[in-house]
Amino acid sequence: MIEWINVSILILSTVLMTFFYISSAGPAKLEKKLGEKAYRKCGNYRIIATIFEFIAVINYIMYFFYPLPISISHYFIWDYWISIILSFFILVPSLYIMLKGVKDAGREALLPDKKHTLYGGIYKKIRHPQALGEVFIWWVVAFLLNSPFLFLYSIVWFPLFHWFCKAEEKDLVIRYGKPYIEYKAQTGMYFPKKKR
Repeated sequence: MIEWINVSILILSTVLMTFFYISSAGPAKLEKKLGEKAYRKCGNYRIIATIFEFIAVINYIMYFFYPLPISISHYFIWDYWISIILSFFILVPSLYIMLKGVKDAGREALLPDKKHTLYGGIYKKIRHPQALGEVFIWWVVAFLLNSPFLFLYSIVWFPLFHWFCKAEEKDLVIRYGKPYIEYKAQTGMYFPKKKR
């Protein structure tokens, strides 16, 4: 019974994280209705989204101890050390890209800030380094927990994180206007654009 409760909470946490993250990604649009307090409100939504993301991580860990009684194997068919190596090879570049994005975004990485200008650093090459790095970390956790089910579940984060990025970009166009549209034309969403 606890297995089904855990997975149900995981799904609910995923849905709620998505709802609150998408809500947090529109401060410029919301500002038209609420004024400058829209940024604080969106910051609160971002914090709530992060809490639900943390709950989802706990659900991943719980799944290791309480896997669903379904036909999918509880563990990968290979030795556990292979899962550790795979997780390491995914973690190192993902964590680097994510943390570089956090550093270069500054305070805006956590909370929307109206005074923030367009980013520099890694953002001169790609528009969403934080999302690119973070989305793969779900697979790292799945490999460390040696769980095929969690690996498959982690696929859901890819379209969700893409949705997060699209929502952010829609609002950034409202916020920065033409400079952001030009920036989008010059940089890749997740990978650098080839220079012509």
